[in-house]
Amino acid sequence: MTVTADEGGLPGIRRNVPTAIHVQISEHIRLRIASGQWPAHYRLKSEPELAQEFGVSRGTVHRALTTLIEEGLLRQVRGRGTFVTSTVIEPSIAQKLSTLSEDFASQGVVATTEVRECSLITPPRPVAALLDLTSPDAQVLRLVRVRTIPEGPVALLFNFVRADLAPGIERADFTSSSLFGELEGTFGLRIATARRTFSAEAATEETARALAVEQGSPVQYLQQVTYLDDGRPVEYSDVWIHSGRLRVTSLLLRR
Repeated sequence: MTVTADEGGLPGIRRNVPTAIHVQISEHIRLRIASGQWPAHYRLKSEPELAQEFGVSRGTVHRALTTLIEEGLLRQVRGRGTFVTSTVIEPSIAQKLSTLSEDFASQGVVATTEVRECSLITPPRPVAALLDLTSPDAQVLRLVRVRTIPEGPVALLFNFVRADLAPGIERADFTSSSLFGELEGTFGLRIATARRTFSAEAATEETARALAVEQGSPVQYLQQVTYLDDGRPVEYSDVWIHSGRLRVTSLLLRR
């Protein structure tokens, strides 16, 4: 069964077919997840908002979401909302939320930053979804940097920052200031939480050149979505780390 879309991009619910409405909604959400429009960790709107969007009761939406939660496509986090699940196992790690530059400074490591790009762009669809950007006119800062320590390059960073929350951020000098420092110090934003996912990847040609490693050699890959204290996502990042020069260590507390 295919769920059509009404004018304006809203899902079309067909009431003159034998398929139950909650089943149509579940199928529509499955299609968004399968297409990548709603990627892993994407936070869905609240049940009342979805009910209004679909033009149905909240109970119908709740039944559709429950089906997808039971299938493992969605998960609910108390106090946070409903999220698209990841396809990989992610152990929960407790650690202080800080940037690489802040970590280097706290440990007395001398690091330099090369800014390769700092410009406003229309976000790719997966990035727009993760940052809750729905307007076709929305823009993000695309910030590409290479961090280097005395031993050599250690990290290639791609950051995407909501321009509506930090207007003019593209004019910041990121060779000497950190991204979080700009967001908090210049724009007065209160960064509260982030979701990080670590995995191992083979270095692409671009990553290999930036980190001075052989193409295809293993590198650490980090994805992160950063949230403000009011729950709004403000930044998404892709980071590739030189495994031989930087190790990720976490302090775990048993409650």
